[in-house]
Amino acid sequence: MALVSLNSPEELREYEGKELVVSNWLDISQDMVDKFADVTGDPQWIHIDRQRATTESPFGGTIAHGFLTASLMVLFMNESVDMPFSKMGVNYGFNRLRFTSPVLVGSKLRARFQVKEISTVQGGIQIVWNVTMECDGEEKPALVAEWVTRRYF
Repeated sequence: MALVSLNSPEELREYEGKELVVSNWLDISQDMVDKFADVTGDPQWIHIDRQRATTESPFGGTIAHGFLTASLMVLFMNESVDMPFSKMGVNYGFNRLRFTSPVLVGSKLRARFQVKEISTVQGGIQIVWNVTMECDGEEKPALVAEWVTRRYF
C-alpha cells in the first residue's frame, strides 16, 4: 500500500517545492546485484566477486551498480505514491544524476522525493522530482537526481 495517495494533479501541485514522501527502507542483497549484473552485462568484479572486492577494492566489499541504485527510484516511487488520477506514468529522463557514494551490499536504501516542478504536457503532466537516495547509517547520500516523469490521464 502506498504511503501517499494523490487524487488529482491539483493535489500533487500543493507539494510543488516540498518533500512529498520518504520511502520505506530496502535491503540491497548480493542476489539483487548479481541479477542486475546478469541482465545488464556488467559483471565488474567490484559488484559480483565478494572475495576480491573485500581484499582489493577501497569499499571493503561488493557494491551495487550505480544504475541499479538509480533504477530503484521507480520501485520506491511505486511503493510510496499512488496517483489514481492517471492511467499511466513514464520515465522521461534525468536533468541531473550523480552517484555520490557507494552502496555496499547488505546496506539499506530509501528515497526522498521532493516535487520540484510540475508542467502541463499533451495528455497529462510532467513532474520534475528532486530525489535523494539515503543509505542507512551513512551521512552522505548514495545518489542525488533531478528525475523527470510524466503522468498521462
